[in-house]
Amino acid sequence: MKTIEFTYHLKDIEATAASVLEHLVSKTILFNGSMGAGKTTFINALLNAMQSDDTATSPTFSIVNEYNIPNDKVYHFDFYRIESIDEAYNFGIEDYLNNNHWLFMEWPERIEDLIPENHQAITITDLEDNKRSLKLTINTKHLTKNIAM
Repeated sequence: MKTIEFTYHLKDIEATAASVLEHLVSKTILFNGSMGAGKTTFINALLNAMQSDDTATSPTFSIVNEYNIPNDKVYHFDFYRIESIDEAYNFGIEDYLNNNHWLFMEWPERIEDLIPENHQAITITDLEDNKRSLKLTINTKHLTKNIAM
Protein backbone atom coordinates (compact mmCIF):
# COMPACT_ATOMS: atom_id res chain seq x y z
CA MET A 1 0.00 0.00 0.00
CA LYS A 2 1.07 3.53 -0.71
CA THR A 3 -0.53 6.56 0.96
CA ILE A 4 -0.37 10.14 -0.25
CA GLU A 5 -1.59 12.85 2.12
CA PHE A 6 -2.98 16.28 1.33
CA THR A 7 -4.13 19.05 3.65
CA TYR A 8 -6.21 21.75 2.01
CA HIS A 9 -8.49 24.69 2.69
CA LEU A 10 -11.88 24.49 0.99
CA LYS A 11 -10.95 27.48 -1.19
CA ASP A 12 -8.15 25.30 -2.62
CA ILE A 13 -10.28 22.19 -3.21
CA GLU A 14 -10.15 22.46 -7.02
CA ALA A 15 -6.33 22.43 -7.09
CA THR A 16 -6.24 19.55 -4.60
CA ALA A 17 -8.72 17.54 -6.69
CA ALA A 18 -6.57 18.09 -9.80
CA SER A 19 -3.52 16.83 -7.87
CA VAL A 20 -5.38 13.78 -6.59
CA LEU A 21 -6.64 13.01 -10.09
CA GLU A 22 -3.03 12.76 -11.29
CA HIS A 23 -2.45 9.95 -8.76
CA LEU A 24 -5.52 7.86 -9.58
CA VAL A 25 -4.57 4.58 -11.21
CA SER A 26 -7.91 2.84 -10.79
CA LYS A 27 -11.39 3.88 -11.86
CA THR A 28 -12.90 2.52 -8.62
CA ILE A 29 -12.51 5.05 -5.81
CA LEU A 30 -13.85 4.50 -2.30
CA PHE A 31 -14.65 7.63 -0.30
CA ASN A 32 -14.44 7.38 3.47
CA GLY A 33 -15.18 10.00 6.08
CA SER A 34 -17.76 10.93 8.64
CA MET A 35 -21.09 12.48 7.74
CA GLY A 36 -20.41 16.04 6.59
CA ALA A 37 -16.66 15.57 6.09
CA GLY A 38 -16.95 16.72 2.48
CA LYS A 39 -16.98 13.55 0.41
CA THR A 40 -19.57 14.77 -2.10
CA THR A 41 -17.98 18.22 -2.19
CA PHE A 42 -14.65 16.64 -3.10
CA ILE A 43 -16.32 14.42 -5.70
CA ASN A 44 -17.74 17.58 -7.27
CA ALA A 45 -14.24 19.06 -7.41
CA LEU A 46 -12.96 15.83 -9.01
CA LEU A 47 -15.69 16.05 -11.64
CA ASN A 48 -14.55 19.59 -12.43
CA ALA A 49 -10.96 18.35 -12.74
CA MET A 50 -12.25 15.65 -15.12
CA GLN A 51 -13.84 18.40 -17.26
CA SER A 52 -17.44 17.47 -16.48
CA ASP A 53 -20.22 20.01 -16.87
CA ASP A 54 -22.25 18.12 -14.25
CA THR A 55 -22.56 19.01 -10.57
CA ALA A 56 -22.26 16.23 -8.02
CA THR A 57 -25.11 15.91 -5.58
CA SER A 58 -25.45 13.37 -2.83
CA PRO A 59 -27.15 10.20 -4.10
CA THR A 60 -28.30 9.26 -0.58
CA PHE A 61 -31.87 8.61 -1.70
CA SER A 62 -31.29 7.63 -5.33
CA ILE A 63 -28.26 5.46 -4.33
CA VAL A 64 -26.49 6.22 -7.64
CA ASN A 65 -26.03 9.36 -9.76
CA GLU A 66 -24.53 9.36 -13.23
CA TYR A 67 -22.27 12.14 -14.49
CA ASN A 68 -20.76 12.67 -17.92
CA ILE A 69 -17.09 13.40 -18.50
CA PRO A 70 -15.38 13.60 -21.89
CA ASN A 71 -15.39 10.09 -23.42
CA ASP A 72 -16.56 8.37 -20.23
CA LYS A 73 -19.04 8.35 -17.32
CA VAL A 74 -18.82 8.49 -13.55
CA TYR A 75 -21.23 6.54 -11.37
CA HIS A 76 -21.44 8.07 -7.89
CA PHE A 77 -22.86 5.80 -5.20
CA ASP A 78 -23.94 6.50 -1.66
CA PHE A 79 -24.46 3.21 0.17
CA TYR A 80 -25.41 4.84 3.49
CA ARG A 81 -28.99 3.56 3.30
CA ILE A 82 -28.05 0.07 2.06
CA GLU A 83 -28.62 -2.42 4.85
CA SER A 84 -27.59 -5.63 3.08
CA ILE A 85 -25.73 -6.94 0.06
CA ASP A 86 -29.10 -8.17 -1.25
CA GLU A 87 -30.29 -4.56 -1.55
CA ALA A 88 -27.24 -3.79 -3.69
CA TYR A 89 -27.98 -6.79 -5.90
CA ASN A 90 -31.61 -5.64 -6.20
CA PHE A 91 -30.64 -2.35 -7.85
CA GLY A 92 -28.18 -4.08 -10.17
CA ILE A 93 -24.80 -3.32 -8.59
CA GLU A 94 -23.16 -6.06 -10.70
CA ASP A 95 -23.90 -4.13 -13.89
CA TYR A 96 -22.05 -1.11 -12.53
CA LEU A 97 -19.13 -3.14 -11.17
CA ASN A 98 -18.67 -4.97 -14.45
CA ASN A 99 -18.37 -1.94 -16.70
CA ASN A 100 -15.30 0.13 -17.51
CA HIS A 101 -16.60 3.45 -16.17
CA TRP A 102 -15.51 5.40 -13.10
CA LEU A 103 -17.07 4.29 -9.80
CA PHE A 104 -17.07 6.75 -6.89
CA MET A 105 -18.42 5.00 -3.77
CA GLU A 106 -19.41 6.69 -0.53
CA TRP A 107 -19.99 4.44 2.53
CA PRO A 108 -18.37 1.47 0.73
CA GLU A 109 -18.17 -0.59 3.92
CA ARG A 110 -21.89 -1.34 3.43
CA ILE A 111 -21.03 -3.50 0.38
CA GLU A 112 -17.51 -4.51 1.40
CA ASP A 113 -17.72 -8.03 -0.06
CA LEU A 114 -18.51 -6.64 -3.53
CA ILE A 115 -15.77 -4.04 -3.85
CA PRO A 116 -13.32 -4.74 -6.69
CA GLU A 117 -9.77 -5.50 -5.53
CA ASN A 118 -8.21 -2.88 -7.79
CA HIS A 119 -9.72 0.08 -5.95
CA GLN A 120 -8.16 3.14 -4.38
CA ALA A 121 -9.45 4.81 -1.24
CA ILE A 122 -9.80 8.45 -0.26
CA THR A 123 -10.36 9.29 3.38
CA ILE A 124 -11.41 12.85 4.20
CA THR A 125 -11.24 14.30 7.71
CA ASP A 126 -12.68 17.67 8.74
CA LEU A 127 -9.94 19.65 10.52
CA GLU A 128 -12.23 22.64 11.28
CA ASP A 129 -11.84 26.21 9.98
CA ASN A 130 -12.68 24.99 6.43
CA LYS A 131 -9.62 22.74 6.30
CA ARG A 132 -9.57 19.08 5.39
CA SER A 133 -7.09 16.24 5.53
CA LEU A 134 -7.22 13.81 2.62
CA LYS A 135 -5.44 10.48 2.46
CA LEU A 136 -5.26 8.68 -0.86
CA THR A 137 -4.44 5.00 -0.46
CA ILE A 138 -3.19 3.13 -3.49
CA ASN A 139 -3.31 -0.64 -3.44
CA THR A 140 0.05 -1.30 -5.12
CA LYS A 141 -0.48 -5.08 -5.09
CA HIS A 142 -2.46 -4.77 -8.33
CA LEU A 143 -0.06 -2.44 -10.13
CA THR A 144 3.14 -2.95 -11.99
CA LYS A 145 6.25 -1.57 -10.34
CA ASN A 146 6.50 1.25 -12.88
CA ILE A 147 2.97 2.51 -12.26
CA ALA A 148 3.14 2.25 -8.48
CA MET A 149 6.27 4.33 -8.07
